[in-house]
Amino acid sequence: MALTREKCQLMSASEIDRTLVRLAHEILERTEDLDKLAFIGIRRRGVPLAQRLAAKIESLENRKIPVGILDINLYRDDLSTVGTAPVLNSTDIPFSVVGRDIILMDDVLYTGRTIRAALEALFAKGRPARVQLLALIDRGWRELPIEASYVGRMVQTTANEIIEVKFNEIDGTEKVLLVERVAEQSV
Repeated sequence: MALTREKCQLMSASEIDRTLVRLAHEILERTEDLDKLAFIGIRRRGVPLAQRLAAKIESLENRKIPVGILDINLYRDDLSTVGTAPVLNSTDIPFSVVGRDIILMDDVLYTGRTIRAALEALFAKGRPARVQLLALIDRGWRELPIEASYVGRMVQTTANEIIEVKFNEIDGTEKVLLVERVAEQSV
């Protein structure tokens, strides 16, 4: 089993917060009708991202942006390699996606396969007017033709490197790390 070693911290808690403020302003500048706007976070770390951005927009515009949670496990193209019984979490989208401008959110954009699965899961709920993608980190290495409309930070990585996003809501700490795989040492 491969182990990882931390190479460096890419973002601190305050840098994450500043990035989210910038992204909230970008969303407001590029959205024609805030009444049609809704955020959907991809479970796990896309959820706090969507919730935080909705809160930032509420504080700026004094209006609530609906937030949904999307579980993509049944839509993954590697489901057979993950295990015989995938762990299912609930999808919770408390509004109709039909005709909405949806911003789908995830912490790291990598191969694009998570987003492909998320789009399938989302369209199973109805047909939005428009779907855009927001990623806190875009690390390149796309395998599918998927691009984010909103990006917190672009980070070029090697095939041996991994981006780890840590959010207080899930991990009890707040930072973005660049780690690398290292071969397990035999004793």
